[in-house]
Amino acid sequence: MIITPRNSETVGTATLVLAAARNNAEWVAAVCRDGAFSGSVWSSARRTPPLYPDAVSLTPEASAQEVVAGIDTGSPGCSVKDSFASLDLAPAGFEVLFEAQWIHRPAGPAGRPAPGTQWSEVRTAAELDAWEAAWDGAASTGLFHADLLARDLVFLAGRSGGRIVAGAVASAGGGVVGVSNLFTVDGAHGAGSDPDGAAAAVGAAWAAVLEAVAARWPGLPVVGYEQGEDLDAAVRAGFTPIGPLRVWLHTA
Repeated sequence: MIITPRNSETVGTATLVLAAARNNAEWVAAVCRDGAFSGSVWSSARRTPPLYPDAVSLTPEASAQEVVAGIDTGSPGCSVKDSFASLDLAPAGFEVLFEAQWIHRPAGPAGRPAPGTQWSEVRTAAELDAWEAAWDGAASTGLFHADLLARDLVFLAGRSGGRIVAGAVASAGGGVVGVSNLFTVDGAHGAGSDPDGAAAAVGAAWAAVLEAVAARWPGLPVVGYEQGEDLDAAVRAGFTPIGPLRVWLHTA
């Protein structure tokens, strides 16, 4: 089912999770520039970049055998995104790396971005390198390649004094907009080491991102996944947890 603006407020949770999983898999495939969608799984036979899974389950019916069949478990770092927390990959030599929650928010902006921070879309390869360096806290490695700028997604950058101090990725697909890689740089918006200030900075970043998403894709619901304090921040921004997921790492 493709979620449309007309039915986005009435679709069930199960459909939203399916859409979120598909949207996320499309983002992973775009970053990896490899892999294929087949049945209930997206997978890459070649090892994916760091932090990105080698396979993503697309439906609860995906089997462990189906997921593992198309990936290289012999290379270090092989991982699987179990989008419905329904797989048992332990017999295949995997351990749970972390668990998280899919999140959903109805279409529309939320709150106000922080004053003094200017938000815009990343449009050039040089800007993308600077965005990655701010996100990673190190020099860009080219993980986010310039081909991504030609897709139906945006890298959003919040700048203060000409420096990128916050950002996120928003990508459309399956009738939803997926938000990922949201970050704020230490000291952004005057947060420093103050926990309350840091929380305010993240909240302001969510507000700016949701405003940009509402302007670019009006009427589409927003999805993503988070855990721990990041999940708490998303809930404060108006998101609702809608279902669990797991990421498995091959360790055998």
